[in-house]
Amino acid sequence: MFFKKKQVKNADIDDNNIPEHIAFIMDGNGRWAKKKNMPRTYGHHEGTKTIRTIALEANRLGVKAMTVYAFSTENFSRPQSEVEYIFKLPKEFFDLYLQELIEHNVQIRFIGNVEKAPSLTRDIIFSAVERTKNNTGLILCFAFIYGSKDEMLQAIKGVAEDYKNGDIALEDITEDLFDTYLMSADLPSVDLMVRTSGECRLSNFMLWQLAYAELYFTPVLWPDFDEKCLHDAILAYQHRDRRFGGLNK
Repeated sequence: MFFKKKQVKNADIDDNNIPEHIAFIMDGNGRWAKKKNMPRTYGHHEGTKTIRTIALEANRLGVKAMTVYAFSTENFSRPQSEVEYIFKLPKEFFDLYLQELIEHNVQIRFIGNVEKAPSLTRDIIFSAVERTKNNTGLILCFAFIYGSKDEMLQAIKGVAEDYKNGDIALEDITEDLFDTYLMSADLPSVDLMVRTSGECRLSNFMLWQLAYAELYFTPVLWPDFDEKCLHDAILAYQHRDRRFGGLNK
């Protein structure tokens, strides 16, 4: 479902109904670059600017966590040159913006199989996480070399191992317990998922966590997604009737 863009002032947003956790599928970097007769890598470069812009605005609005789908386990099938460039983006991003994010009290986190990244990329990621671990503002979480099916499979294996070892009983296995085995265990539940570029699918992204999230699809390409677009998404969220499977009283 698409939502028409409308003029949204910050004052229109209900400060008492801000989604705690917004997840983004940042789609459209390549198409954005193609429209400008530029290589796909240029679109990824510009897309990092949007991450910074949206993170700072989300932090200002009081959003507690923001997860961005930076690189999926399936993205390894892309051209090698593009994959290699994406692995360079953490250095580019944090060289440009980490100090500013620190000044705004933003905490950096990563979920995914980061150990599969090149050593230099891993070092940069771990450094950013370490330098911001005590910050108490927005949690900016990068889903990097991440796939939801893989995450759930790893969680299932963890539950099975603990059950086998006698650390948990069968009756202990609940949805809440399973949550603790996921990579996102320390993050708030996802309230709103935003996908840019007009595609309307989840692409193996946080499938368990999105069970009761509101889904917002916009034709805007990620490099063009700005503060007003974020306001539009939040306002649409605030107009939803969230019943979590129940009925209104």
